[in-house]
Amino acid sequence: MPDSNALPGEPDTLPAAPRKVLVIFNPTAGMRRRARLDRVLARMRAFGADVTLYETAARGDAERAARETPAGPFDAIVAAGGDGTINEVINGLAGRQVPLGIIPLGTANVLAAELGLPGDDDGLARTIALGCTRPITLGEVNGRRFVQMAGVGFDAHVVASVDAGLKRLIGKLAYVWETLRGFFRFRFRPYRLTVDGKAYDVGSAVIANGHFYGGRFVCAKDARLGDPRLHVCLFKSVGPWSALRYAAWMVLGRLDRLPDYEVVPATSIVVEGMAGEPVQGDGDIVARLPLAARVSADRLDMLVPA
Repeated sequence: MPDSNALPGEPDTLPAAPRKVLVIFNPTAGMRRRARLDRVLARMRAFGADVTLYETAARGDAERAARETPAGPFDAIVAAGGDGTINEVINGLAGRQVPLGIIPLGTANVLAAELGLPGDDDGLARTIALGCTRPITLGEVNGRRFVQMAGVGFDAHVVASVDAGLKRLIGKLAYVWETLRGFFRFRFRPYRLTVDGKAYDVGSAVIANGHFYGGRFVCAKDARLGDPRLHVCLFKSVGPWSALRYAAWMVLGRLDRLPDYEVVPATSIVVEGMAGEPVQGDGDIVARLPLAARVSADRLDMLVPA
């Protein structure tokens, strides 16, 4: 069934038969999420899929496996983990004509929400075994691809500072805790953005490819994965109280009503600030300032419900 995320003129494509898939799994997700993976894999096999499981052992393994696995034996590669694991696999698939499916096992699972994936095991397994492929555009920051968003400023500070053990223990609340701490610890500075040749001075910025952020919050309401543009979310005021105000209005779904907030469609973005400051992409630190972002020349076929 066509969707608003699809590129114009490119309908979803159904498989001729159940797929042969390589599932790349990040086992740090924990035992509860491993149990969910096992249930989804069992249902995939029940739908006729031929499943091979690869478990990562260290950071970078998912990207390496996606890059080095021959395309011939598999109809699709599936990333099983959080948004960071998915980002690794997307970068490993750069330039390859291999569809990507996801089994969301992370904290926020933003991409799963963006794609409208089923929340139940049966629906998710059916999507991977028998679902459509849909082409999406990707963003690129300092040569590294992202699918959902990239951020600089307070947003990136929270991602860089959140405790991994606490995140495994309490999930999204770890980000809430780090955000509250960050209001008093982060040294707020201005950044200069050049968006398709036009300059802006801001306190923080999010470069959105999709419209969801941090779960189901919305930064760029008009952004869609099928849109061949990025949407730059400009948080123009600087300082902890401004950051708190932005966060509150985002939670309330009223961010776009603020006079010092603006969303600008773009294909090329340059961000300048203190050299070496972190840049987050899809919920992990992926680069350092200065930053050059653009729409990637590569596109990616995603597995979505039929």
